[in-house]
Amino acid sequence: MTDTVTLPNRPAQPVRQLLAASVGNAVEWYDWYAYTFLATYIAAQVFPKDADDSLVPLLSTFAVFAVGFFMRPVGGLLMGAVADRRGRRAALTVTILLMGGSSLLVGLTPTYASAGLLAPVVLVVARLLQGLSVGGEFAASTTFLVESAGPGRRGLFSSFQYVSTTVGQLAASGVAALLVSSLSPGQMDGWGWRVPFVLGAVLSLVGFWIRQGAHETRSEAQQRAPKPRLFDALRHHPRQSLLICGITAGGTLAYYTWTSYLPTYAELNVGMDKADALLVGTVSLAVFALLQPVGGMVSDRYGRKPLLLFFGLGFALLSVALLRALTGSLLSLLLVQLAGMVLLTGFTSISAAVNAEVFPARVRAAGIGFPYSLTVALFGGTAPYMGTLFKDLGHPGLFPWYVSVLCLVSSVVYLRLPETAHKELDR
Repeated sequence: MTDTVTLPNRPAQPVRQLLAASVGNAVEWYDWYAYTFLATYIAAQVFPKDADDSLVPLLSTFAVFAVGFFMRPVGGLLMGAVADRRGRRAALTVTILLMGGSSLLVGLTPTYASAGLLAPVVLVVARLLQGLSVGGEFAASTTFLVESAGPGRRGLFSSFQYVSTTVGQLAASGVAALLVSSLSPGQMDGWGWRVPFVLGAVLSLVGFWIRQGAHETRSEAQQRAPKPRLFDALRHHPRQSLLICGITAGGTLAYYTWTSYLPTYAELNVGMDKADALLVGTVSLAVFALLQPVGGMVSDRYGRKPLLLFFGLGFALLSVALLRALTGSLLSLLLVQLAGMVLLTGFTSISAAVNAEVFPARVRAAGIGFPYSLTVALFGGTAPYMGTLFKDLGHPGLFPWYVSVLCLVSSVVYLRLPETAHKELDR
């Protein structure tokens, strides 16, 4: 790691920094997750129905979900480069505006019945823009949060990455649950599913306004230094790039399985009622958000590795048993989801800090953004599609093993990871 550069203009208002990052990030993820929670309604309206297989529209919807993920590495690289060259705040401003526009586009997507193939084309374009935005958001906000932290508080500040992500997801889940419970099926199919996306576009403007008051965290020395080129992080730090891939692989699969796909998994495999599944997801996410700062503070005191191993080995050993414990009752889904949330906290509460501590300041945002987002695209973005595909192929029991094996692979990486919690952050 490079020599430490003193940061002379550390922000004097850390709470304001947390608010600027967290509010915008919550809005970003509200828009992103609204798509997941309303996937079955989007499938029915935007894709043609297959008379022989009712899962085809849903598979198509999750395929578009995955397509959005594959734009995230591009967003991580491009917006990360903006953050490293122009500043963290500049990148955060661009990402929130991109997300607002793409969310509005989803809300205005025509139906297949009215526009034919144009409908899925518009949806794909919207998801590509969302993927670009979210990839850039993680790169910029991760760097911004950790660089805003005082001594011994990087884990705590890092945890707000997933606090705000979860608040956005919670809002999306809550809005979806409210609409499903208060509107008739015909109203949901007709116009109800569009409401969350139009609302997301409005909220993006709020996030944009709040971020205008954020304090730039890039040091004056970095601002004066030669600007990094687009691929400098990959070219000069290949080991760190691969390390982030290994750290992230199991975490992103488990995260998207438990926080996004589990309600649909329960519907498909044990006949869980759709409204009950959304309700359980909302309650579980609220608990998950409260756990994040606890995990961050624990890591600041005892280190990052113990929490990462708690997560990785926990999921490697328990994924199959937990998913097989689903019975279709509301209580079983609640217990399974809460158990997963506790284990996940070992990864989510500190992933931003771990990633930021891997790269030097000069290429930190782009260095984090590309390998992280690529790994999320490969394993997180495909989680709903893989789970639904296993079901369609008649082997739903293979999906829990898939989660377990990948978490075991990441656990091997965690065992070899150097402890960075108490080292000074390069600036």
